[in-house]
Amino acid sequence: MTSSSQAKKKKKEAKHSSLIVRWVSIVSLTIVVSFVIFSVIIYSTVSQQTLNQQEETSNRVIVTLNRQLSPISEKLQISNVVPALSPSTRRLLKGGPNIKDENDANNAFSDDLISSISNPDISVAVYNKHDEVVFTNGNNTPEYHAFKGDYHTEKLQTDDGTVLKSYQKIVSSTTNKVIGYIIVTNRMTYYNHLMSNLLRWMIIISVVAIIIFILIAFIVVRDVVNPIKEMSKVAREVNDDPNSNVRIRDFDRNDELGDLAVSFNKMLDRMQRYIDQQKQFVGDVSHELRTPVAVIEGHLNMLERWGKDDPEILDESIKASLQEADRMKHLIQEMLDLTRAEQIDVQYPNAITRAADVLKRVTSDMAMVHKDFNVQLDIDDLPEDTMIQIYQGHLEQILVILIDNGIKYSTDRKQINVSADVTEDQMHIIVQDFGEGISEEDQAKIFNRFYRVDKARTREKGGNGLGLSIAQKLVESYRGEISVESVLGQGSQFKVVFPVLSSKDVERLEGKNDLSDDSDNLK
Repeated sequence: MTSSSQAKKKKKEAKHSSLIVRWVSIVSLTIVVSFVIFSVIIYSTVSQQTLNQQEETSNRVIVTLNRQLSPISEKLQISNVVPALSPSTRRLLKGGPNIKDENDANNAFSDDLISSISNPDISVAVYNKHDEVVFTNGNNTPEYHAFKGDYHTEKLQTDDGTVLKSYQKIVSSTTNKVIGYIIVTNRMTYYNHLMSNLLRWMIIISVVAIIIFILIAFIVVRDVVNPIKEMSKVAREVNDDPNSNVRIRDFDRNDELGDLAVSFNKMLDRMQRYIDQQKQFVGDVSHELRTPVAVIEGHLNMLERWGKDDPEILDESIKASLQEADRMKHLIQEMLDLTRAEQIDVQYPNAITRAADVLKRVTSDMAMVHKDFNVQLDIDDLPEDTMIQIYQGHLEQILVILIDNGIKYSTDRKQINVSADVTEDQMHIIVQDFGEGISEEDQAKIFNRFYRVDKARTREKGGNGLGLSIAQKLVESYRGEISVESVLGQGSQFKVVFPVLSSKDVERLEGKNDLSDDSDNLK
């Protein structure tokens, strides 16, 4: 790697931002904004409700005083204001006890008003038209300021907090003229104390809650991002070395990330299989073609040196070369079939086949080609509508391989029995011959590539040792099973098992095929 490319890579890494930081930042900002909005709403609601209560207290004093003073028709003076008040109020103003005697039983002035006037937060003053104080309940006499309308209220901010000041004109009930003013100042000690404590506790709780939620968000985001970072690391390693066997560890979690990790590993395994298949294909081709190429090359060298002048040797060399070329052609075709058999889920993912039709056609064709053999078919226990998930041509290829294998290894009894049935949602196909049989040692190897039970005889019959490997790969690619039972000197029995499709599965796969056909037509 050049220095410039390394510099670009470092620059790109420097620009890289952590997903954890971004997600936690977004979550934190969302939490902070949410708590601020929530706190503002709660604070405003409590403040308004408490303030309304304080306003009601002030209004109750004003209304009661106005009701007691409105009957006065002349100028307000201490001489006519004080008598208008109840004896209880006069007693209170003189420093007497806050109690009622028997003479006050019918007084309209309520104890609630007396209680309100005696409240240290409430300062009351009554002014006449000449701005003279004619009544007050304490030393802190509220000052009078001109105001518009009959009633006015305002909130003032002082060093001790919010103060509520209310103004009310006193209109004489007899003359309907303004004779004075009532001014009530409510220092709202309870309100200020409550809102101060509420604000302090809301800030403390919000800060603590935000910190806790940010930590929880960090843990949750990290729990989500760490598997992604590990998958990214594995992807980079595989990208740097396609032959690497590194895989994502099991996260032990039953969620989308766990499914993604499993799917990612399956994808890497498939890629590795394709790479291994390519290597094996190249290796098998180079190994298996070496002999026929050497034979052809030997015959050509012999003809070049002296054999072309001898008609007999020339004829023999040409026939041998053509035979080897034909064998190479079949070998390459079989190896290509084997490679394609390992990629069924890509090429034919939704193929379905009616098994009975294929069985009838293949056994009929094989009987016609090998007229000296008795190829029998028994499908009495196989329903006509039995459907399996496999490409029709591949089922034909499997049957041809198994029947042809039985014909090759038959001895005196030239008979092949093919049967099929359905048991517990599984279709069983059995191909039985009565030939040489296979030893127990060879039964475990006959599905291996290029394995031949009798290499000399197989080569004479044109076999390359790939037929059963192709059959096995095809069967397993369609989630089936293939096995063999054999006795030396009595013959062999190959058994193939496929899952039977339900009617719903058939409809689903046919629907996917229709969609695939439509997309192909659009292309």
